[in-house]
Formats: sequence, structure tokens, C-alpha cells
Amino acid sequence: MKAIRLSPETIQHQLSALPHWVLIEDALCAEFNFSGFSEALAFILRVGLEAEKADRHPEIRNIYNRVSFRLSTHEAEGITQRDFELAARINTLLPSSTGIEKTN
Repeated sequence: MKAIRLSPETIQHQLSALPHWVLIEDALCAEFNFSGFSEALAFILRVGLEAEKADRHPEIRNIYNRVSFRLSTHEAEGITQRDFELAARINTLLPSSTGIEKTN
């Protein structure tokens, strides 16, 4: 099934219900601060396993305790529903500790 690029209006509407995520250029982006490198790395691994199950391959960047994500669908040349689904899943994987900070 071909991925369908979402309209700007749909993207803005869905973003309003998605904590931690912002639109930068043509991608969903979020950055999180953890208490240290080990916690950040463990989070990346959890996200990676879920992304692989969903056949998604997000751009992930890690600098010590910071993890940032950039989600878009190459095939659609923009944001699709699958990107929103992965962003929502990433949010559910966030630790419940108070050390998590949204930095966007």
C-alpha cells in the first residue's frame, strides 16, 4: 500500500493532540532529556524495537542524555499517518520518571 502524504491542515490538527512533538520543515520532531546516557540508550533501544515491528525507520540522534527524533516517510515525501502512529508509540515508551523533559 502506497503511503499517503497528509495535508498541512491534518498535520496541524493531529499535532495538537500529540505531546512533545513539533513540525520542523516536513517532519515530526521531538527531543527528550534523560537523567544520563544509560537511560537515553535504553530508550533508543525500546523505540528501535517498536519501530522495526512497525516497519518504520526513524532518524534518531543521541548526544549523551539527549535523544531526538525526526519522523517522515521518504516514499510519500512528507508526513504520513504512520509517522503519527510511531510518534504516539514513542510517547508511550517514555519512562514515567520526572527526569524527562521536552526540549522542543
